Amino acid sequence: MEQVVLVVALIVGLLMVPFGLPGLWVMLGAVTLYSYALPSGGIGTGTIIVVAALAFLGEVLEFLLTGRFVKRYGGSRRSGWGAILGSIVGAIIGVPVPVIGSLIGAFAGAFVGAWLAEMTLRREVHAATRVATGALLGRMAAVATKAGVGCAVIVWVVFAVFVGGAGGVRGV
Repeated sequence: MEQVVLVVALIVGLLMVPFGLPGLWVMLGAVTLYSYALPSGGIGTGTIIVVAALAFLGEVLEFLLTGRFVKRYGGSRRSGWGAILGSIVGAIIGVPVPVIGSLIGAFAGAFVGAWLAEMTLRREVHAATRVATGALLGRMAAVATKAGVGCAVIVWVVFAVFVGGAGGVRGV
């Protein structure tokens, strides 16, 4: 029963990722709580460290991908930060719309944030729109990558609990 609750918590964390919510950190919290609640449940310190490292990696990749796409589409560092901040603001503004509001808000916010930041530098609508398109694509790639990291967390933890903890290696 405890394993089912853990897997459900991991899936909920994964589903949070596209909405700009801290899903990877929820996953880490679930793994840590499970480890302390059930010391013989198959999750050891090694798994907690791996999940923490993957959560940190997911956050870093999210910022790097958004910035790289902005740069690839001709944007400045300011535009990259505009996209990141715009994503955060957009996700917050989109919360009142049920289910997909924060997702759409984060994508739109990345576009608008990069566009506004680029307009403060060049004041060329076409160039700013190109950079903002790069920010939107970067945000989409970042969400997909972060979700992939979340899937890796689930695979690692499920292996640790159901294979490593089943009379096999403790602390995988």
